[in-house]
Order: sequence, then structure tokens, then C-alpha cells
Amino acid sequence: MSNPYPHPILAREGWPFILCSVCLSVILSFVLGLWSLPFWLITVFVVQFFRDPARTIPQQANAVLSPADGRIVVVERSQDPQLKRDAIKVSVFMNVFNVHSNRSPVDGVVTQVDYFRGSFVNAALQKASLENERNAVSVRLNDGTDITFIQIAGLVARRILCYAKPGDTLHRGQRYGFIRFGSRVDVYLPLTATVKVSIGDKVSATETILAELAR
Repeated sequence: MSNPYPHPILAREGWPFILCSVCLSVILSFVLGLWSLPFWLITVFVVQFFRDPARTIPQQANAVLSPADGRIVVVERSQDPQLKRDAIKVSVFMNVFNVHSNRSPVDGVVTQVDYFRGSFVNAALQKASLENERNAVSVRLNDGTDITFIQIAGLVARRILCYAKPGDTLHRGQRYGFIRFGSRVDVYLPLTATVKVSIGDKVSATETILAELAR
């Protein structure tokens, strides 16, 4: 998987929304004057939603990085729905004010990518992992370890974008997808992993270490 778009500042997925919002606000400024202020506030919201800043990548070899900005809502033993095995599940919930660019938590080769249609319940709820629209990516590390990370649509999210395909090589911190307007990412780790975050913690994509794999 090529990475020609590493740090765009504003996500390319948002350019049409930003352009339309700015153009509409400019036109309404001429027509409505100060009454156009609410539309400018909407434009500011759209711009901040689609921001996509560069991130510093930790170099710790056994670290699993956060794939998304947000808040930890789940840390528990669960079943990896892709690999059909027991795993440690760590879930990151993104609200509409978080950066929604998704980044690979590890270095490895993509072994499986599956998209599932579903509903759009609040992504912070436990049932969202199984009922909501979602896209799952499984990656095999150089030492043979497999992990899965799943993009999950939220209450107002209506579009999951994933650019990874089976056979692609992902690098930690590499941008691999985007979810529009509120969502969640579940990460499934081997049972031998040591989780470094707790429920309620705020995390940053790439910069926060979610867990450490057994060496």
C-alpha cells in the first residue's frame, strides 16, 4: 500500500465539504450580511472535523499504537470476530470533535479485510461492535503475531473509508482510513499483550501506546 498522502493537515476526504461550506458562507455573507455568521460557525466546525495533523511515531518495537483519537470505552477479554480466537479488546470512541483519520497501530502485512453492513447505534455502546456498519482489518507482524482493528460507524457516521487491501504492508502511524462524523475503532490483541490504557483515558492516534506485545 503506497502512502503518498502522509500528513495533509486537512484530510482529503473533507475537501469537498470544506469547499462547499466556504463557498456557501461567502455567498450568504453578501446576501445576509451578519446574519450569515451561523453558516461561518458551521464552516469552522467542518474544517476542524477534517483536520489531519502530523503525529510523532513511538519507536518502541513491541508497542501497539492507538489507531484513532478519542476516549477508551472498553478494555476486556473478548472474541476476535475476524480471527475467531480469544483476545483482549480495546475500544477507542471518537466524538465529532476528534480527528477522524485512522492510522495503523503496528507494522505488518494485511491478511484480511472485511466490510459488514449494519445499523448505526451510538458507537459508545457495547453492541455497536457487532451490530453497526464496520470494516475489519487483520495484520500479521514480522514475528507472526496477528492483531485486528475494526472501524465502526456511529450514530451519525454514514461512511467508513478503508484504503488497506490484503497483501498491503502497513507501517505504524500510516494513514489507512477515515470515518465521517462520530465513530469507534476496536483493537483485538493477543492475550499475552499488556494493556497500557484504562477506561476513560483520552488517547491520540499514533502517539498513544495502547499496549505492549510480549517479546
